[in-house]
Amino acid sequence: MSKHEVHVTFAGKIVFVGFGSIGQGVLPLILRHVGTSSDRISIVTAEDSGRTEAEQFGVKFVKTALTKDNYRQILEPLLDAGDFLLNLSVDVSSVALIQLARERGALYLDTCIEPWAGGYVDPKASVESRSNYIMRLAALALRSGAKKTPTAVLTHGANPGLVSHLVKQALLNIAKDTGVDAAIPSGREAWAKLSRDLGIKVIHIAERDTQVSTVPKAANEFVNTWSVDGFVSEGAQPAELGWGTHEKHFPPDGGRHKRGSGCAIYLNRPGASTRVRTWTPKAGHFHGFLITHSEAISLADYYTVMDGERAVYRPTTHYAYHPSDDAVLSVHEFAGNNWHLQDRKRIMLKEITSGIDELGVLLAGHAKNAYWYGSQLSIGEARELAPYNSATSLQVTSAALSGMIWAMENPDRGIVEPDDMEFKRPLEICAPYLGQVVGQYTDWTPLYQRGELFAEDLDTSDPWQFKNVRVV
Repeated sequence: MSKHEVHVTFAGKIVFVGFGSIGQGVLPLILRHVGTSSDRISIVTAEDSGRTEAEQFGVKFVKTALTKDNYRQILEPLLDAGDFLLNLSVDVSSVALIQLARERGALYLDTCIEPWAGGYVDPKASVESRSNYIMRLAALALRSGAKKTPTAVLTHGANPGLVSHLVKQALLNIAKDTGVDAAIPSGREAWAKLSRDLGIKVIHIAERDTQVSTVPKAANEFVNTWSVDGFVSEGAQPAELGWGTHEKHFPPDGGRHKRGSGCAIYLNRPGASTRVRTWTPKAGHFHGFLITHSEAISLADYYTVMDGERAVYRPTTHYAYHPSDDAVLSVHEFAGNNWHLQDRKRIMLKEITSGIDELGVLLAGHAKNAYWYGSQLSIGEARELAPYNSATSLQVTSAALSGMIWAMENPDRGIVEPDDMEFKRPLEICAPYLGQVVGQYTDWTPLYQRGELFAEDLDTSDPWQFKNVRVV
C-alpha cells in the first residue's frame, strides 16, 4: 500500500467500535493513508463479521457487545491520551463514547449519533425523543463548560459528513455562475448570508443507488448495499427536515421541537414510509424516502440568518434517498411487518454486478433554478479503487477517513460537526474515491408533469414549497 499518499502520521493507537460494512471498508484506507501500523489498531465488535479481514491485516479483533454496564471496563484499557476512538457501531451510545474519549484524552469520530440499544424504537418513548434533533442536542450539550478538549467529530460519513462540504463548494460554484462576487466565506454567519443572497430555498441530499446483484432479495430478508441495522434504525425513526423560512404550509402531521433553535421539524410517521420528489443528473426526477439524517438538522441550523432572536432566513433541508431496488423491496416488506425487521439480513458486495451510487446535494430556488453537485461512483470503479467496498460504502468510508485525518491534523478543536470544518481538506482527501464529481444545473421543479391525470393540491406560486416536494 506504499504507493498511496500518506496524509498524516499518527503515533497513537486506533480503536474501532463496530466492524460492519463501513468498518471493513475503511480499515484498508486507514492503512493506506494514515502513518500507522496494524499492530496499533484494535477492533471491538458485537459480531464475527469482518474477522477474516482483520486477520488478513494483522489487526486485533475482539468480539464483545458493548453495553451500558461494560463499555468502560472494555474500552478504558485500550485508550490512552493521543489515541483515536473510531465509532462505527450501532446500539452503542455516541454520547457515552464521546465522554469516555474526552476523559482518556483521545480523539473521536462517528458517522451518526447513536443511542443505546432500543433507543430508536422504544414504544414508550415519544416521537420527539426518538428524533435525531433531540439526540444531536444531547451530543452538542457536551460542549458546555468544556475548555480546550480533544477533537470529537460528529456524524462524518458521506451523509451526514461529506455532503456538508459539497454544499459549500456548490454555493461557491453557483455564486460564480450567477455573477455573485463571493470570496470563500469566513465563519458560519458569512456562509449563511451567501446562501441567503443566492436565494437558496431548499437543499436536498439527493441520492439514487442503482446497484444490482445476481442474488435477488428473498422473502423475509432485508438486503442493502450498506449496513442493514443502520438503515432500518434510521428508517424507523420519525421523518425529519430542516424547516425553511420560506415555507407557508406546515405539514398536518408535523411537530415542532420545544428545545433548541427550532431549526427542524419532525413528522409523526417513519422516514421509511415518507417520500419526497427530487432530482439527480443520471436518474432524473424520482421519489426518494425522507429518511432522517443529522445533516438535515445541522445544515438548516448552520445556514440560518438571525435578526436578533428571529430567524429571517433558513433553507428547508432534508435527505431524499432511493436505495437499491432490492433495498426498496426490503423496506416495503419491513413496513408490511409493522417495522419489525425480517429474520434474515444481507449486505450486497461480491454479488453486485453493475450500477452506481449517485450521491450529491441539490440546491434550488436561485437564479439558475436548481444545481446538483456530487459523486457518481460505479461498482466497477469502487472495486478498482479499494477492497471490501461497494460504491455506496466507499463514499462513506473515504469520508470517514477524511474526517479522521482532519481530526488528527486539528487535535484540540473539541466537539465539531461537519459544517464547522474547513471544507477543502476533506474534499481533497475524498476526491480519489468518489468517481466522477459532477455539477449540473436543471430546470426541473417538483411541479413538473403534476396534475395531468389527477387533480392535486399544489402551491403553484412557489415550486419549492415542501407541500409540493412531499409525495402524498
